[in-house]
Amino acid sequence: MQHNGPAAGFLYPGYSAEDDYPAIERALRRSGAGDVSLPVVHTLMREDAHRVDALLDIGGDDVLGEGARKLRELGVRAAVWACTSGSFVFGWDGAAAQVRGVGEAAGVPASSTSFAFVHAARALGLRRVAVAATYPADVAERFGAFLGHAGIEVVALSCRGIVTAAEVGTLRRDDVLEFVAANDHPDAEAVLVPDTALHTVSWLDELEERVGKPVLTANQVSVWEGLRLAAGPAGLAPRAGFGRLFAVPAPAPGRDPWQL
Repeated sequence: MQHNGPAAGFLYPGYSAEDDYPAIERALRRSGAGDVSLPVVHTLMREDAHRVDALLDIGGDDVLGEGARKLRELGVRAAVWACTSGSFVFGWDGAAAQVRGVGEAAGVPASSTSFAFVHAARALGLRRVAVAATYPADVAERFGAFLGHAGIEVVALSCRGIVTAAEVGTLRRDDVLEFVAANDHPDAEAVLVPDTALHTVSWLDELEERVGKPVLTANQVSVWEGLRLAAGPAGLAPRAGFGRLFAVPAPAPGRDPWQL
């Protein structure tokens, strides 16, 4: 599939694992996806903390509006707020309002990583999942509640308790593989790894081989969501090498990403 201009753009808070996006962009091009472009706009992070008050500030309308207007200037066809905790911390309705604001400022269909997880789980027919969260427990529990609102049962919720995105970004391949495997659960149909500060996109197939089931990671689902929105009714063609999520046909986007 050939693209004219950027396919999807991403709003990314601060700096930690933003290099996952050019990495998956290069891999998609090598896989025959054409000149796909996935630009990243860094948004303001006044305080790097997986703490509710700091996350509410990170995902504020003023911060995201400024970034979304930059994506509009780049000519993207879809926009994604690539921060899971900075979206689900607002609750379902608040996250929906957040995405509406991004879409209006960017002038294109928009979503967030939190909604991307819901759509990805549905695309794979998942009903019961384990969550391997790098966050402190109080933040991770809010992600579990967000999934529960969408009818996805969390059978195991683990928390690594890392406060800053910068520290999460230092975790390497072996750390990530071990962390995900250690927090699987026999009743889970998949493992969800919700932090966009965590590098994962170079090891998606390895992660799934390690646990023997789908693994959905934050940067993976963000890119999938952005490409799905950019493709529109034409749909997103299956592609190998990026985990089971990319290997199945992606559903065409509905009118609003938050509607159940």
